[in-house]
This record gives sequence, C-alpha cells and structure tokens, in this order.
Amino acid sequence: MKLSEIKSTLATAEAVNFILENGTKVPDHFHVTEVGVITKHFIDCGGTVRDEKVANFQLWNANDTDHRLKPQKLLNIIALSEKVLGIDDLEVEVEYQADTIGKYGLRFNGQDFVLTNKQTDCLASDSCGIPAEKRKIKLVELTPEANCCTPGGGCC
Repeated sequence: MKLSEIKSTLATAEAVNFILENGTKVPDHFHVTEVGVITKHFIDCGGTVRDEKVANFQLWNANDTDHRLKPQKLLNIIALSEKVLGIDDLEVEVEYQADTIGKYGLRFNGQDFVLTNKQTDCLASDSCGIPAEKRKIKLVELTPEANCCTPGGGCC
C-alpha cells in the first residue's frame, strides 16, 4: 500500500485499527512511534547492486490503555514527515513487535489496516543454482497423443 492510499483512507476513516493477517488485533492503544524512510543499498547473491526505498511506520504498545490514535493525528504525523524528511509516495512497510520486530506489508480491508506477512526471496535465482520449480500435471489433463502407449497402440 502506498503512502497516498493510506492518506486517502485516513481522510474518511472514523478510527485507525491494525490487525495481523491471522486476525489478531493490534491493541487499540498502539502508538505510531516513527514515520520515516528506509533505504536499503545491497548486492544480491548474483552480484547485482540494488536499491530499495520504503516509507516506514513503527507501531508500539505502551501501558497507557486509554490512548487512541485518531485518523487526523496520524495524517498530521505523516504530513510532518513528508515535509521534514521529503518522503515520496512510497510503499509502506510497518514494523511491529511480536517475538521480535516484524516487518509487514500493508493493505486495507475496508475497515482495518492489515499487516501482511512478508517473505524473503532470492532475487537472483537464475544465477545462484536454484532449480526451477517443476510444472505439476494432473493425469486427467494428459491427452492420448501425449502418451507413448495408448490402449490398442501396440507399444505395451
């Protein structure tokens, strides 16, 4: 989800709620402790130099259970971050504390912001020896022409 999409959603939202993909709700008293830009400059296992840039929100739970972040307050935090840090309309990544700090993607389901699971991946699979996944075929999809032996064909 891009920063512009979050701002558009917040403009008409009555509340700011986050949930994990498994349905676990981020406690209502969360704080957005950071809005920023994360730049990653790296080389993949195939030798290609890469740059990635995302906007970052960090969610944090405190013991102030009466705290509720309102949509306008989050819009104000985003606007200040854009002005001071020069944040572009980037994809948003969310950091949230589970067993360790987790990094999540973000989508909106019509009511809540959903922290979507992210997966690692090899960016150079063609050059680091990862075999291509074999295509799976159902036997019912095989046509008689594809078989070397057909009933009455005399090959068996």
